[in-house]
Amino acid sequence: MNFVWLLAVETAEAVEEGGGLFDLDATLPLMAVQFVLLAVALNVLFYKPLGKVLDERDGYISSNQVDAAERLAKAEQIAKQYQQELAETRRQAQAVIAEAQEEAQKIAAQTVATAQQEAQAQREQVQRELDEQKNQAMATLEQQVDGLSQQILDKLLGSLAA
Repeated sequence: MNFVWLLAVETAEAVEEGGGLFDLDATLPLMAVQFVLLAVALNVLFYKPLGKVLDERDGYISSNQVDAAERLAKAEQIAKQYQQELAETRRQAQAVIAEAQEEAQKIAAQTVATAQQEAQAQREQVQRELDEQKNQAMATLEQQVDGLSQQILDKLLGSLAA
């Protein structure tokens, strides 16, 4: 406490003498007013516009992030939808291929069956023709055998009678 008292006494003596460490004249309030005016001017001219720009930038960044997130979600949804459509298209293509293969097998089986029926009909026709020719040949041979037998008999009887 003595130290504070001693400092106050020395300050009072310096004020009386004029030109000490702390001069308490009009400059101190003027400096305080200048400081306040500088703070107000900096606030109006620098800090508020800078704060406004930073706030706008933050708003722009956050809106872009939200927009980007929405676009990403939409893109993922579209990609998922395309994948589902692609899978469905592949299933449909496989079904069409299977149906076409089945139809081709049916057509092939039908063609084979028709060809077999035609071949069977031709065989039967050829067999009938062969049987008919055989019967005709047999009938012709029987007539010739009868004629030859008659001639042989006539010659044998003619040579026995002579």
